[in-house]
This record gives sequence, C-alpha cells and structure tokens, in this order.
Amino acid sequence: MIPVFPDSKVALKGKKGLVVGIANDQSIAWGCARAFRALGADLAVTYLNDRAKKHVEPLAQALEAPIFMPLDVMAEGQTEAVFESIKSEWGELDFLLHSIAFSPKEALHGRVVDVGREGFLKTMDVSCWSFLRMAHLAEPLMKNGGTMFTMTYYGSQMVVENYNIMGVAKAALEASVRYAAAELGPKGIRVHAISPGPLATRAASGIPEFDELMDKAQSKAPARSLVSIDDVGNATAFLALDGAKLITGGVLYIDGGYHIID
Repeated sequence: MIPVFPDSKVALKGKKGLVVGIANDQSIAWGCARAFRALGADLAVTYLNDRAKKHVEPLAQALEAPIFMPLDVMAEGQTEAVFESIKSEWGELDFLLHSIAFSPKEALHGRVVDVGREGFLKTMDVSCWSFLRMAHLAEPLMKNGGTMFTMTYYGSQMVVENYNIMGVAKAALEASVRYAAAELGPKGIRVHAISPGPLATRAASGIPEFDELMDKAQSKAPARSLVSIDDVGNATAFLALDGAKLITGGVLYIDGGYHIID
C-alpha cells in the first residue's frame, strides 16, 4: 500500500526520475518505482539485457515509462547513453534510484582475504563505482536540486555470515554517499543510502544460506516482521518529497529495527 500524504497522488507530479535495477516484480527497484509513480512522478526505466527485457518491459509499461532502455554498467557507453536520452527527452532529472550490485560467484562465496583482484574490481565496479558514475552524470541534469538513492545492507557495518566481499563493497558505497552528499548538497541535491532488511530478491539468491538469514531477521527484529518491497518503496519515495529536503547523507534502515539488535 502507498502511504497517505497530503495530495499524495500528485506529491511528485511533474518530477522526473530514473530507476535502475528492476529485474522482475520482486525487485526492490520495482517497489520503489511503484511508489514514485503512485505519487505522480514520470519514470525512466532500464533493463540489464535482452534476457531481462521480457520481464521488465511489462512493468515499465505499467509505469507508463516514456524512456525504456538497456543498461549494463559494465558495457561501454550504455550508462552515458541513458543519461543522453534523459537529457534529450526531458532536459532535466529530479531523482535517481541505483539498485544494482554484483559480485562474481567465486569472489562472493570465498573469504574476503582470498578474493582475487579481478573479482574485487568487478564487485566494486558494479556495486559502488557505477553509483558514483551515475551521480556524476545526473548532477548537471538536477538543475533545481534533486535526490539520489542507492541500496545498501547491514553487512556494510557488521560482519554478516556469507555476505563476504559484498559487505566491503557496501561499506565503500555508504562512504560514497556521505562524500557525494557533502559535495552536491550546496546544489540542493540530497544523497541517501537505503538499507532494507533481508528480502527474497533475485540478487539475494546468490548469497549462501540466505533463507536462514531471513529467518533470523524475522525472529530477532523488534517488529517481528520481514520487510517488503512496498515498505522500502514507500520510505524511499518519502525522501524524494520536498518535505525531506533537509535529510541527506545518511543510511535509512528499513528492517523492522533488526540493525539495533545484537
């Protein structure tokens, strides 16, 4: 359910946003996109490749997205092409959602101290640097300020079993959010890291023993409940509103309070 705000159906009317990371209807990015659209925003949507397109295209159509493009951040020129299309179509951008991460299987499943250079660089490239690259390209389009979001996880702060090298990448991502917030704040651009509790998404399926992690989160979180993509979407959409204009640079935990429990 979308939260009730004053004039909620038009709270983001006229705002333009880019959503990166929808893989299917279980994606965190899909929950966020629905919330943005329910508040009136116009959205540009990307998909990873031709195999993913068939899953994402119906969702983009449901969002009435006028811009629908492929985006593999490791493919030369694709990131730039998306922002060029936004510049041509809209001439501006109000918010950006970066909800992608990747680590090669051999890097993710091994010890951090054993990670090879290539695996480390690929993990950091997709999971961290791609957000900074998008922030760089979005900055000139956010002429009247804006909001940038990226997705992180508690494993950035504490050692979570089997999260391994992705925890290192998310720690770097959260540091990037702080520095970007400081650098872009004078232009009215806010930057946020969103940290959901464990969710059964396609990305999470690559983490060993993830079901056990979800069970632990549900039993120990103060709310005694797992988070949903709608919970994440509603909270993220709130931060895109003008009423949240003085919130920036932090990590918003949407996990039923799990992060405060030992």
